[in-house]
Amino acid sequence: MATVSGYTDEVNVQILVALMKHHGIRKVVASPGTTNITFVASLQHDSFFTVYSAADERSAAYIACGMAAESGEPVALTCTGATASRNYLPGLTEAYYRKLPVLAVTSSQPLGRIGNMSPQMLDRTSEQNDVCKFSLQCLPVDNPDDRWLCEANLNRALLELIHDGGGPVHINLVTRYSDNFGVGQLPSVHFVDRIGPNDALPTLRGKRIAVYVGAHAAWSEELVKAVDAFCEKYGAVVLGDRTSNYPSNYWAESVLVIKQTNYVASCRMMDIMIHIGEISGAYANPIAKEVWRISPDGEPRDAFNKLRYIFDMNEETFFERYAEENGGSPAQGMSFLEEWHAEDAKLRSKIPDLPFSNIWCAQQAAPKLPSGSVLHLGILNSLRSWNFFPVDSSICCYSNTGGFGIDGCVSSLLGASLASPSKLFFGVVGDLACFYDLNSLGNRHVGSNIRLMVVNNGVGTEFKNYNHKAAKFGQEADAYMAARGHYGNCSHELLKHYAQDLGFEYMSASGKQEYLAGLDRFVTPEHTEKPMLFEVFTDSQDESDALRMMSTLETNATGAAKEAVRNLLGDKGVNTIRKILGR
Repeated sequence: MATVSGYTDEVNVQILVALMKHHGIRKVVASPGTTNITFVASLQHDSFFTVYSAADERSAAYIACGMAAESGEPVALTCTGATASRNYLPGLTEAYYRKLPVLAVTSSQPLGRIGNMSPQMLDRTSEQNDVCKFSLQCLPVDNPDDRWLCEANLNRALLELIHDGGGPVHINLVTRYSDNFGVGQLPSVHFVDRIGPNDALPTLRGKRIAVYVGAHAAWSEELVKAVDAFCEKYGAVVLGDRTSNYPSNYWAESVLVIKQTNYVASCRMMDIMIHIGEISGAYANPIAKEVWRISPDGEPRDAFNKLRYIFDMNEETFFERYAEENGGSPAQGMSFLEEWHAEDAKLRSKIPDLPFSNIWCAQQAAPKLPSGSVLHLGILNSLRSWNFFPVDSSICCYSNTGGFGIDGCVSSLLGASLASPSKLFFGVVGDLACFYDLNSLGNRHVGSNIRLMVVNNGVGTEFKNYNHKAAKFGQEADAYMAARGHYGNCSHELLKHYAQDLGFEYMSASGKQEYLAGLDRFVTPEHTEKPMLFEVFTDSQDESDALRMMSTLETNATGAAKEAVRNLLGDKGVNTIRKILGR
């Protein structure tokens, strides 16, 4: 006989119960069954919850509607498998159109039994449009990634109950029918709360703060002023990559510091990281206690696995409100910004003579780009290479990090150049990205304000880099993983003739001297008669070596790094260091 004295040992159920308590969901209408026993038993042994019984699921859903409407609080439902959940549909439809916060928890057998003639097993993986605002499959938890996904999804679901006026939410809770109810205490779980424009703000008093900017459109003057005022008051710093486009005084070049694989700088450690913008291609790994996301979409997007708050407001509102608050963090000694500047300068002074590569080309060209121009970068290798080096703050940079595909890099460059014909538009892409999107060069609208650099090494060099999974296969990776040998196999004539026949001014380089000889022409600030294509022939081994050099400029003792992190962030921070250093 099972010991029924506490919570189930099914971790996904524990997490749901803990998050229901955090989000204030006290009232539960339970219908009888087997698949929901681990959930119901865990609820009824916790005095936080008030559980009501309703044998008819159709009636149970309407009971929840009435209870939610009268109390103004979220109300949960729980039922078993088979057709039990089908009887929720009328009540959930009512809740949907009345925006009532009803949480329907339908318990389920393992999803692999769907469609395999298992008794009492129905498919609940899709719902009608007007029965719930949000639906998720809450799977068993077997590893840390499962746990993060479970917590992130359940936070998102429970927040949605009262978001934008409220409404019903569906959770399909998968059980393994555990008989162990001997867990005496719920686990510590990751909470996410939503803060609206008129809500009280959590404090930033005495915190070490960085603003991390993902891909971001050109900044308005008002947003720049708001961020600057915030940074001045709280001693904060602005981090990101080339696509962040922040143009003012609190910016710190951070990619070179963050991408060190054998070194963890103390400036990377912070209490709060404020996250704005969209998907970043920098693959940053901040060492922060908490991440606060600001976005007018109000969605709790947990890019760094440490989301604590989602601020449902525009960025300008957030920074203005906090700048008006009391309790900033005046700098003492070296400011946080100065720490970042010093760390970046130290590492930059150690950059050796790099081999001829995309990274070396970026090193030479970045400081020479004309002010006010626009830079478009191919995803992964080109973006990573140019992220290492600063450009003038007047230059806006973009990359297709939304879908993160190589298929439209040149077309995006073309479209942008057509929208602002008075500006110069520079693009840097690899050979595979160029040939994938080659037809765009033949578009009759191509203007003379385009300058395209194609780094041609005849292979998907990303898969040849020393730190890529495919690299362990050596030359075996060339045939299918890295796609070597396509598109003329580094032909020095193919792209040349194509470009020239289309009216481009063509240049090429196979080494440093040739590159430097053509670079000044390529970056000339004057508008030229023709668009330009600069083809640069590199070797994938040189590309890999350059990346290794840039990523291993400094080494610190693992023990010292762990101790520094433990002092600021505790043992969880030490676990982060282990992941970063791979030790």
